[in-house]
Amino acid sequence: MAKDLSRRAYRTQRWAARTALAAAALAVVVPLAYDGIGGVLLLVAAAAGLAVTAAAVWWTLTLRGPVRAAAAVLAVAVPAVLVVLFAATFFWALPLSLALWAVAVWAGRYALRGTGDHRSRVMRERRTPPPRRPFLIMNPRSGGGKVTRFDLKDKAERLGARVVLLDPESPHDVAALARDAVAYGADLLGVAGGDGTQALVAAVAAEHDIPFLVISAGTRNHFAMDLGLDRADPATCLDALTDGVEVRVDLGFAGRHPFVNNASFGAYAAVVQSPAYREDKIGTSLDLLPDLLTRQQGPRLTARAGVSTLTDPQAVLVSNNPYRTDDPFGFGRRERLDSAALGVLGVRVDSAAEAAALLLDPEPDGLTILTAPEVVIDADRAEIEVGLDGEALVLPTPVHCRIAPGALRVRLPRKRPGVPKRQPPLNWRRLRKLAATVGRTAAPRRGHGHGHSSMR
Repeated sequence: MAKDLSRRAYRTQRWAARTALAAAALAVVVPLAYDGIGGVLLLVAAAAGLAVTAAAVWWTLTLRGPVRAAAAVLAVAVPAVLVVLFAATFFWALPLSLALWAVAVWAGRYALRGTGDHRSRVMRERRTPPPRRPFLIMNPRSGGGKVTRFDLKDKAERLGARVVLLDPESPHDVAALARDAVAYGADLLGVAGGDGTQALVAAVAAEHDIPFLVISAGTRNHFAMDLGLDRADPATCLDALTDGVEVRVDLGFAGRHPFVNNASFGAYAAVVQSPAYREDKIGTSLDLLPDLLTRQQGPRLTARAGVSTLTDPQAVLVSNNPYRTDDPFGFGRRERLDSAALGVLGVRVDSAAEAAALLLDPEPDGLTILTAPEVVIDADRAEIEVGLDGEALVLPTPVHCRIAPGALRVRLPRKRPGVPKRQPPLNWRRLRKLAATVGRTAAPRRGHGHGHSSMR
């Protein structure tokens, strides 16, 4: 009986893979068949348009004055013209092609789901008793006032937590507040605030091996998002105080400074140091980036990870676990937070042509993607700017970044409406092999990872 079910599942996966490949092929053929040579020429024009758009963005970021304004217009106008041309040329063929692509993606994910690699990515949860003396720090200014808007203080106190509201008019040492709370018997630490504040208190929780509670009351809440928490309603995070589970996740460090998301070096890190950045992010960035990207200002960086070295990049992002880059549907998210590895993204672009290659080349020379347990960032100066979970710091060089595997116990609500459905990446080579197999050979093999690291 079990063998019959297993064979049936393999056959279903095989036919799903064939459906995905057929739908993807039809998605390309339909618009070409609809307009013949005109469709081919339009696809070529689309590729050229992408290159022009990328070059125009580069000029917008690196030039000043009227030339920058013209480049910005070009960066907006070219994609708009392409959209109009596609809609006018392909008419009904375009929505049909998009629908076929949707079928291809769905069927491909269905065919690849349930592989050993994919199942291993889900963080292991365990049930634990509720905390008896939870201590929460809340920043009433975070997220445009979410603490007040969602009545988080009163709700937490009704659930038995001790809550400290930060005074927006005076600075606070949140790490010291957390350590004092532990000294007085707190058995859980939590934060309703931005990722930078989360990291500081998380480090104290990890130091004392007590659970940490994330309340998604910040502006972006990337850490909360990757934990599957509901960012639209931070009050749901408080359910963890009474009906919770616990997971162990990694914690990143840049020198002795903790981070839950990432440490940024180079252009972005220099921009966030500006006092004007908080009030005018776009204007400040446009004012500073030309000199930073063309290396007229800023440090000359070197990043070393194991045997790999990246020389003179404009930007390096070191993340607590790697961000997904293999699938546009999961881009910018971390599929897991317990892989015991730092993610590294390095960018070195010196011309408009190299900027265009970032879009058109599957493996552009200007982009470095790798993972490592330790990364060393050095520079041609004694100190460098660092953006640590969005907070501006200046650290002495070299900066040693490391991962602390499983250092942080995170308490989460058992029911998390923000938990994403974890999907395998679309691997067309694997789909082709699956579609071509017969019988039980269609079964996905266990123990073969698909991740990669490279230094270019």
